[in-house]
Amino acid sequence: MVISFAFVSGSLAVSSVCELARAQSIGAFNRDVSVPPATVSVDFDPSFPAANPPAWPSLNLYSPNGPADALGFEPLLPPALEPAGIGGNPKHEGVPWAAEWHQPPFSRIGIGANVSPLGIGIEPAIVLDQYFDARFPVNFLNYTSGRFEVDGFKINANLHMATAGASVDLYPWNSIWRLSAGLMFVNDNQISAATSIVPGTSFTLGTATYYSSTADPLTGSAVLGLHTVKPAPMASFGFGRFIPRSNRHWSFPSEFGVIYMGAPSLTVTTAGAVCTDKAQTMCSDVNQQGNPVGAAFNSNLQARLALWRKDLDRVKFYPIFSYSVVYSFNIR
Repeated sequence: MVISFAFVSGSLAVSSVCELARAQSIGAFNRDVSVPPATVSVDFDPSFPAANPPAWPSLNLYSPNGPADALGFEPLLPPALEPAGIGGNPKHEGVPWAAEWHQPPFSRIGIGANVSPLGIGIEPAIVLDQYFDARFPVNFLNYTSGRFEVDGFKINANLHMATAGASVDLYPWNSIWRLSAGLMFVNDNQISAATSIVPGTSFTLGTATYYSSTADPLTGSAVLGLHTVKPAPMASFGFGRFIPRSNRHWSFPSEFGVIYMGAPSLTVTTAGAVCTDKAQTMCSDVNQQGNPVGAAFNSNLQARLALWRKDLDRVKFYPIFSYSVVYSFNIR
């Protein structure tokens, strides 16, 4: 009777352990977490079955995860929740172009580079929301041609480009098409040239022909300024986002538009002497207004400048067209 009771008790204990292990497995499966199984050991008295009263089997349940409760196993607890990001930009890689991924304001920036009629461009950009970005374009270029000679004119030309501004990009209907508007606050774009005319070389100014003096050759300089309106308004449209809403790093946007710079300014200065005949018997310093040759030269020069400025007055808009390479990343 005692033996039967012992086996029945042992069977019930083993059955309880199996049910407990099964419950732990099912609970772990439902929570999608891995719970180490409880370890079961059944110890019998080595003298069983003997004349001595049988020793009851002892059941030792323990869990390697921590201290056990009174029954010998660790109770199942719900897993700790991951802390939610506060104001962050969660990972959302591989989102297609057309997908809407609402990024928090000021959570992602991009650094772009391009080449355009404004020179070499660097364009930082930042996310405002899913429809708007802000950009801060900076362009620069400095090129000097060196001295070259054309028909007796020795010329040194220099192209200097330096601009900085800010613009806002709108993506209608959260699309990849872009409309942009902004202001160019810094504009030092200009073209300058300096020339010296080989002595005895003839040239025409208006309807008169002049010769560069052998004793004091004619020199001159001209500056074409492309910055008469400050700040200069900008408007453009383009294709492609500067900062992809899919959290991808690279983008390749294009842009086409204009800048209202105003009519270019033209300044010309001269020095030296000119003659009205090849034999150089009728000569005068160009700054000597009391001499008929010098006075006629300056009158013809001012007349030509008025015509050139009138032609330049038609050119008030400067073109924008660029293809950029932009790298974007999260900042919070």
